[in-house]
Amino acid sequence: MKRVLFPALAGALLTISGAAFADTPVQAVTDLNVRAGPGPQYPVIGVLAAGQSATLNGCIQGSKWCTIAEAGGKGWVYSDYVTGDFGGSRVVVTRRPANADIAVVAPPTDDVYTTNSYTGAIVSSDDAIESIGRPPAEVGTYVTTHRVDPVYLEGEVVTGATLPDTVELREIPDYRYRYVYVNNQPALVDPGTRRIVYVMR
Repeated sequence: MKRVLFPALAGALLTISGAAFADTPVQAVTDLNVRAGPGPQYPVIGVLAAGQSATLNGCIQGSKWCTIAEAGGKGWVYSDYVTGDFGGSRVVVTRRPANADIAVVAPPTDDVYTTNSYTGAIVSSDDAIESIGRPPAEVGTYVTTHRVDPVYLEGEVVTGATLPDTVELREIPDYRYRYVYVNNQPALVDPGTRRIVYVMR
């Protein structure tokens, strides 16, 4: 997939005029998929780069999926991987204070949205997120030509996150990392820690 970064400064971020709650500036803590809807079953429409800012419009009640406004339209991000300023402290949006002024938004009414199609959950990491850098070209070729059925997990595929033991990791000849397609996205995984070390976009 072609890597697309949303413009950080190009064009004003869209806001909802007259909204009951203030839109919240947020920042991605790692390269983060922006999806067309609130869940891994929706297509990726772009990537919010690590450190890049966006404007959060609201989150679904009882869910970690939140909408952001960006030049060109609306997208959805997983709130474990964005931070905002709450009460003078930078906090992961998922752990925001109960009195945070974030609007509650309704989930889409399309046939794609569901909350019970996951076979497990991706565990976010509080540690420093490190990537191995771009793997050798032959590794990327092997992974794309030996595609396997994806597993769908609650959460988003990001570097540093940990996969549950139920996810089968596939070997790559003469390479220390293994691979898997999670939420329809190929990722390289350290078999010892089960942490994602590289996301193929």
